[in-house]
Amino acid sequence: MTEKLLDSCDPIDSRQFIIAIKKLADDIGYGSDRSTFLGSGIEYIQSRAYQIGDPIKSIDWKVTARTGKFHVKEYEAPKQMPIYLLIDTSASMTIASTKISKYAAAVRIAGGIAFAALDRISPVGMIGAGGRDLFVKPSLSADRILQWLLKLRSYRVDEPTRVGSQLTELMPILTSRSMIIVISDLHDPTAIPALKLAAQKHDCVALQLIDPIESGMHGAGFVKAREAETGKTGITKNKTRLTDSKLITEEIKKSGIDYLHLLTNEAMAHKLRHFFRSRALLSRGTR
Repeated sequence: MTEKLLDSCDPIDSRQFIIAIKKLADDIGYGSDRSTFLGSGIEYIQSRAYQIGDPIKSIDWKVTARTGKFHVKEYEAPKQMPIYLLIDTSASMTIASTKISKYAAAVRIAGGIAFAALDRISPVGMIGAGGRDLFVKPSLSADRILQWLLKLRSYRVDEPTRVGSQLTELMPILTSRSMIIVISDLHDPTAIPALKLAAQKHDCVALQLIDPIESGMHGAGFVKAREAETGKTGITKNKTRLTDSKLITEEIKKSGIDYLHLLTNEAMAHKLRHFFRSRALLSRGTR
């Protein structure tokens, strides 16, 4: 199928697009510590006996209580984790009831996060979770990331959703702890189980994009709808919609996955900034 330009749902040209994602990067990163904005690679190694001069805040209270002697936690040297942006390019993402589709929002958000991370010397990689072959290894090349973002401004309306399978295929490739950010409408029923498995070894974030028509239909009873990826038409009861952010939150809150839902008709920059800044503060508080 011929690719279509995203401009019908994201009416800005390439130059304006670049300006928009760099502004979003600035907005996301405003006021955040450079070393902890998106997650640092500080890893716990072991606990050892307390020595005079060790900071009180590094005391390992669990080991201290168990042994009766003061112990402190030791960590490996700080390093920046590689960041993988998994972008859902499936057909359901291209549907829009407002001027910007979930797909257009996802590409903008991916660009904003990528440039914010690069500004903090965190290598960024990109993975497509649709029908196209998109796998960019983490790097610090802004030009490489921008090249792929501009290519992603074209889309297709026949792509399946492959969030779960792409996460599953990614796991054996990761040789060290990484940060995985999924940007999707989470229509793939295998996405959350795959995220749960990934979160056992990696720092996982799920950003769910919701079109206002999806959130506004709750409780409407039975609705006739067409599945974007398969083209099948059927009757569904809205109260059991997979896109319900409350159901998603309940499903993943115990899995160590940070989650944020975003409506495409609302401002996103301040929500993303608050979200990542809260993560950074929590990260500092738990070290």
